[in-house]
Amino acid sequence: MSDTLLKERFLRNDEYDLLLRSMDLQWFAAEDEGRTEDPTEQKKKKAREEGKVAKTQELTASLVMLFPLVAIGVLSGYMINQLAQMINFFLKNSTVIDVAGSGLPWRAFLGYFLKLTLPIWGIAYVSAFLGNVVQVGFKFTPKAIKPDFKKIKPDIINWAKKSLFSLEALFNFTKSILKIIIIGVVSYLDVRKNGPQLANLTNIPLGESFSFVAGIAFGLAVKAALILMALSLPDYLFQRKQHLDSLKMTKHEVKEEHKQMEGDPLIKSRLRQRMQEILTSNMIQNVPQADVVVTNPTHFAVALEWNNETMIAPTVTAKGQDHIAFRIRDVAKENDVPVIENKPLARGLYAAVEIGEMIPEEYWDIVSRVLAEVYRISGKMAGEM
Repeated sequence: MSDTLLKERFLRNDEYDLLLRSMDLQWFAAEDEGRTEDPTEQKKKKAREEGKVAKTQELTASLVMLFPLVAIGVLSGYMINQLAQMINFFLKNSTVIDVAGSGLPWRAFLGYFLKLTLPIWGIAYVSAFLGNVVQVGFKFTPKAIKPDFKKIKPDIINWAKKSLFSLEALFNFTKSILKIIIIGVVSYLDVRKNGPQLANLTNIPLGESFSFVAGIAFGLAVKAALILMALSLPDYLFQRKQHLDSLKMTKHEVKEEHKQMEGDPLIKSRLRQRMQEILTSNMIQNVPQADVVVTNPTHFAVALEWNNETMIAPTVTAKGQDHIAFRIRDVAKENDVPVIENKPLARGLYAAVEIGEMIPEEYWDIVSRVLAEVYRISGKMAGEM
């Protein structure tokens, strides 16, 4: 074999091994690569609108089985009476009615058939409806029934992954085996308990034999429905976990959704910055009208204004920290507004009072003394306080 053929063969083997490794990762990975974040409420809502919800078919199947069975048990007298009337009608008219030329037999059969089956159909439909509503609530989703030709295209790999090589396939297989075992054991014990009576059926009238066998069959069917209902709880929990896992998101998806829901953080930051600039600009315009500016002296500055005719207490007209505090002090000095250093008062007013608010009562005494000193120095009348 030539070197060229050997190289081509080894290359094919490497590509084959690589394909196998990629298939292993695709088929048996617990979750898609990178999808580590729990789904957001928005993602869940969108999935619900598309008809993707967590539910178990076991509960619906058990209700559709149980409620009609109970209905048959309750309506058994009515149904036997209808059957007797139907048999009596056809036997009585078997030699009278022209089957080929008259539509009466078909109308009669249809009437009896509907009388016998419509109640059971109605109860089965209501049971299926309740089985879904109990799990996911009432939600009409047209998207779930919208024709999608992509679903017709066979996807053997995904089908094999989901049906044969997945945790869901293993769970469903185990669940099916468990159902067979439990129902089989219950049926065996029930039949064994009634074994002597079953062996003696040849010695009792036909009607009693039929009632006895029908009672055993009816009891087994009800027990099987109750077993399916009990198994629907762990199945629902598993389906819910699988559903949430399928909706998991990457960190990038969470970030993008957050941007869509609340806006781009960068834009929001710039808007906040611009709003702060506007507020600061308006606030600085109030400084020249202040009576005093109380400072930290380097970190905080609070401008106070007091008018005994229009205000109950002095009002904070401007406040700032760091560079804004320097700006307030500069504007105050430019407009001959007194600047007083009082660290506790500056810190307290900055933390406790917003712009445009009057100072709290606990600051009245110290602020009145500060204003009195300011008015004494500036020569303003004390009665204007």
